[in-house]
Amino acid sequence: MAEPVQLYDEAVQLKSEGKLDEAAKTLDEALALDPDYALAHSALAVVLQQLGRHDDAIQHALRVAELEPSDPFSYTALSVTYQRAYAGTNELGYIRLAEEAMERSRILSQQR
Repeated sequence: MAEPVQLYDEAVQLKSEGKLDEAAKTLDEALALDPDYALAHSALAVVLQQLGRHDDAIQHALRVAELEPSDPFSYTALSVTYQRAYAGTNELGYIRLAEEAMERSRILSQQR
């Protein structure tokens, strides 16, 4: 049986080959083994975004922020996820959420 890190590595390779559906499935498998694997959630957010599955991508980006609440990058990535969701949907609410996440990132960066 594969370990979460091995599955993550496989998913990264699949993503680089443009096999986004397979990458998403492989990341789901990694998360089934370790639901708190922040790096897999982050990668899955990116892959789902590329697949146009914005709401799902946001859920995974939010999970990263929950798992790593003191890491400014978690919120920067969340902001980017919201920005891409806006670009894909033109829903203005995503802009406010992106700004809030970026502000959280700035605050955390200043606290370091």
